[in-house]
Amino acid sequence: RIPGLSGPELQERLSELGSTLPIIFLTGYPDIRTTVKTIRAGAEDFLTKPLSSDQLLRAVERAIGRHEVARSLKSKLDAVRSRIATLTPRERQVFELVVRGNMNKQIARALGRTERTIKAHRQKVMEKMQVRSVAELVSLAERVGLLGDASGSQPTV
Repeated sequence: RIPGLSGPELQERLSELGSTLPIIFLTGYPDIRTTVKTIRAGAEDFLTKPLSSDQLLRAVERAIGRHEVARSLKSKLDAVRSRIATLTPRERQVFELVVRGNMNKQIARALGRTERTIKAHRQKVMEKMQVRSVAELVSLAERVGLLGDASGSQPTV
């Protein structure tokens, strides 16, 4: 019991402040509603007293492990987004059309450019994105959510 502030209220405040640190709730007064609310809000665990130090340490280790994995993933995604941000507007168009499966000839027609120009843009995209194959490029685009449009519609060019 925190004077003047409940655990879920503290969790909400931390979230509003942008904290990504894992939270483990430890209570002597469990109730299902609060447990569900805190877990849905991102709590790593909800433990009920009494518990052994081993149980607490295991919960902390799990939380730290998940947090490290999430941080690593976020770092990798940020790096990909950073590389995407270096693309020129034309390279970005070519990138989006390539990862959607368009061939150079189709891209050239869609953008009103020659196939040779598209090949040059495509090469720059591959270099800037630090990939060697279209499969890798598609994988990066998928990871950052650029292929989330299930309708298969083409981006506006």
